Amino acid sequence: MGITYIEGLVKGPSGKQENVRFLVDSGATYSLLPMAVWEMIELKPKREMSFTLADGTTIERSVSEAFISFPQGEAHTPVILGEKGDEALLGVVTLEILGVVFNPFNRTLQPMHMLLC
Repeated sequence: MGITYIEGLVKGPSGKQENVRFLVDSGATYSLLPMAVWEMIELKPKREMSFTLADGTTIERSVSEAFISFPQGEAHTPVILGEKGDEALLGVVTLEILGVVFNPFNRTLQPMHMLLC
């Protein structure tokens, strides 16, 4: 469940970039970029996927990849290409790629305890 926001910078393959205010959503698997953002940085759909919303509704969205940078780190990550009305979300896959977890008590991102098994 998202209860805080974080500012980040997203970059597409063309080098174009945009600042984005993400809702940290520990219930979301992938991060989502609003349509205006992914169009501006010139992302292209790579595949279609089905996603289930909190109310059980299933939707189809295109997925691509972007370079995302936060104060806690930067990385390439899969992103859902949002449609009109979709809000920027920071999902669990991106958090794990960055090696951070969301602390719900103080609403911050902190380093993940990493295991090598």
